Amino acid sequence: MTIVFHCEHCGKKIEAQDSAGGKWGKCPSCHNKLYVPRTGLDDDLKLAPIDESEEQRKKRLMEETHKLTQDILQEREIPNGPVKTAGPISEMGEKELTKNIVLYLRQMADGELDQAQKIADSIAPHGRKAIEILDRIAVSEIPEPELADVPQQVLSGLIRNLRTRIS
Repeated sequence: MTIVFHCEHCGKKIEAQDSAGGKWGKCPSCHNKLYVPRTGLDDDLKLAPIDESEEQRKKRLMEETHKLTQDILQEREIPNGPVKTAGPISEMGEKELTKNIVLYLRQMADGELDQAQKIADSIAPHGRKAIEILDRIAVSEIPEPELADVPQQVLSGLIRNLRTRIS
């Protein structure tokens, strides 16, 4: 007589010999480890026994994940003392500010995050004037030529992020 059951991973119908009942095996289709149920006359629900080695492996992986997460969080450098500013805020005309905002948006769209961060630092001190320029770019039906290939939704998100940073 054979034991007929389905793989719990791929759902394939499996036929195994009676002697395999109550043991662990591999699915011939997906090769995942599975428990071959025992046959019996009683209709009680037979659950697969807990695989202790698998449980220990899962526990070890969870501990490693937690440790790595903690290590990453500890890597952030905490400055000692007050943060130094770059010096006095330089006056920037509207054309230059617009140019820097467009450059920031372009760099963000291209994934040049470090350069964009530096540009954003130079834009931030100009608060209200920069927000007015951002609003004008956001509502403009014809985008700046440098930003024409950036999808509108992406551009809107970048503008919103810079606006939040400035505020």
